[in-house]
Amino acid sequence: MQFSAQEDIQVPISDVFEMVADFGRFERMALRRGIEVRRTFDTPSPGVGACWDAEFKVRGRTRRMSVELAEFERPSLMRFVAAGKGMTSLTTVELLPLSQRHTRLSIEMSLAAQTLPARLLLQSFKLGKTRFRRQFQLRLGDFAREMEARYAHGG
Repeated sequence: MQFSAQEDIQVPISDVFEMVADFGRFERMALRRGIEVRRTFDTPSPGVGACWDAEFKVRGRTRRMSVELAEFERPSLMRFVAAGKGMTSLTTVELLPLSQRHTRLSIEMSLAAQTLPARLLLQSFKLGKTRFRRQFQLRLGDFAREMEARYAHGG
């Protein structure tokens, strides 16, 4: 299953990249949503090879995934590979400068199942694909507006 979303942001590409690469902020956001996240690297500024272990509930069952930062090209690209019990994911975050003060943020995610239970879970996601894509686009839009506000207020 693949899906993508993009959003144009009125912030220079270097600042957007710094905000998107603020992994500590994303870890705190995940914790607030009930997702247990644990860093498995100890460098202050992550790069290729940085890993996280995550534990969360989906459809009433606890799932575990390991996420690795597989590609990190400042200021335009990050690629994450995630693997869990019977399922893998590839997420690409790409930034494109539209002008000196405008950036296009594109996120593409693909999910693949290797086991029958994972295929059944993925099939249930596919049934709600339209709602999921709409929700994903709305959250990306909210994130973009938040980045614009942070940039406007110097943070």
